Amino acid sequence: MRFLPASDRALLIELDGLRETLALFDTLRDDPVPGVLEAVPAARTILLEFQPHAVSARQLAAALWQRRARVADLLRGGGLDAAGRLIELPVRYDGQDLEALAEHLGISAAQLIELHTGHEYHAAFAGFAPGFVYLAGNPFGAPVPRLNTPRTRVPASSVAVAGDFGAVYPQDSPGGWQLLGTTPCSMWDMRRAPPALLQPGLRVRFVDMARAARSIHIPGEVQDAPATGATGEVPTAADDGTRLKVQSAGVQTLVQDLGRRGQTGMGVSASGALDRCALRAANRLVGNPGDAAVLENALGHLRLHCEQGAAVVAVTGADIPVQVLTASGRRIVAGTHRPLALDAGDTLDIGAPSAGVRCYVAVRGGLDVAPVLGSRATDTLAAVGPPPLRLGDVLNVGTLFGPGELHAVQPGEDMATRRALPRAGEALVLDVVLGPRTDWFPPETLAVLQEQEWTVTPQSNRVGIRLAGERPLLRTETLHAAELPSEGTVRGALQVPASGQPVLFLADHPLTGGYPVIGAVAGHHLDLCAQIPVGARLRFNVLEPFAEIVPPAAVS
Repeated sequence: MRFLPASDRALLIELDGLRETLALFDTLRDDPVPGVLEAVPAARTILLEFQPHAVSARQLAAALWQRRARVADLLRGGGLDAAGRLIELPVRYDGQDLEALAEHLGISAAQLIELHTGHEYHAAFAGFAPGFVYLAGNPFGAPVPRLNTPRTRVPASSVAVAGDFGAVYPQDSPGGWQLLGTTPCSMWDMRRAPPALLQPGLRVRFVDMARAARSIHIPGEVQDAPATGATGEVPTAADDGTRLKVQSAGVQTLVQDLGRRGQTGMGVSASGALDRCALRAANRLVGNPGDAAVLENALGHLRLHCEQGAAVVAVTGADIPVQVLTASGRRIVAGTHRPLALDAGDTLDIGAPSAGVRCYVAVRGGLDVAPVLGSRATDTLAAVGPPPLRLGDVLNVGTLFGPGELHAVQPGEDMATRRALPRAGEALVLDVVLGPRTDWFPPETLAVLQEQEWTVTPQSNRVGIRLAGERPLLRTETLHAAELPSEGTVRGALQVPASGQPVLFLADHPLTGGYPVIGAVAGHHLDLCAQIPVGARLRFNVLEPFAEIVPPAAVS
């Protein structure tokens, strides 16, 4: 085992291969380590996100090191080869790469299909997108190369192979895997419980629809209409209670809370508010629990009309003008970080930020929006949760929370409500923890990371902040063309694609990624990342040199 820092609150465990990885993951699933929030298995790594106040990275590494014997026992007992439920997926072998891949392998297309359908795959782990499950197994005798240039669009339900894995794309997305065909099965459907058709641990066999000698069952087929609220839509307004009508939604206004945990087995990351400190502060100002659902607005110009009832609201986050337009026509300058009363007919009017990017609007009682997979957060990459607000939408306000529903501030929570926020063109320094793939880069690249200013580009969003620098981050020469097996990523990760221009991952980042991560923004600066505008200039301050984490028991 090799233990690598992935941030100041995440650890990457590197193992010899997939079987060892899944065996160790089985021990974590059956016997969780206290303080671990999330575990993301991949081809030969497990990413563990943990609570720093509950366990340190060194303590976590020590606990996992002691599980080596249990992992060895699982491998002797079968490990990945253990039997799970079998799912048969029908396939139309009409893929764009079928003939070319067969030629590359030195066989006919018919032989390739025979090999693919004659092999039993094992659903190993999820990543990339909701419902995208990596199917372990390779019947072709050699790893299948990815495309030299990934496609900008791979159609949903495409059956594909790459390396030593197979998969089915759950939705239209970019991708560089070799396409063999399509399946009529839907890999991800929010009308199902669970929505993902494939789950880690299942066995998968593909069936050629052109040669099937029997009627073909379509696994996971759903014919009923979706239940109300199943996809997190804003519900129709009730006849009584407080209602807020959207008169202007600005560039982007989303429902957010602190995110959804425990869904990585389906390829769904936590998501949630980008500035969690601001979300908690807004909720506390109106008397809500800190994790109640709020509105997250980017770049202002949000107007909410109190159509019915009365409401107590608060606005936090960006430095932004806030006014209340009363039913009688008065205009009251209200400001942020204070509770505001709205009567029926009043309008909350939020202007454009002078510093920062995102503001958060909480209303006492929270927002009455149906949860999706245990959360009301909107994940823009995964398309999970309520849709963005639009002009004319009506929000129901929930019932008031009682004192017993409030909770104490948890260790590590940032209670600050006002901070110095960046403006476009200004310079900002972010602390960085090196790892997990810092050793893919030479010392001169680490110098460039710290010494150079990086400009925030307009291609930034909730998935990540795309940065541009005069000098790219180049890999060590021997690793220039190397491919990194997909592994878990964290919020704040600085992923370095082939261009050498890094991407700073935010809350809606992909669960796994195949580009090396040179470091990650320290936890105390993560919320600040939500407020960095386009045009701002960043510098990175490395807190300490990169070093593997060596558990005490491993030191001879």
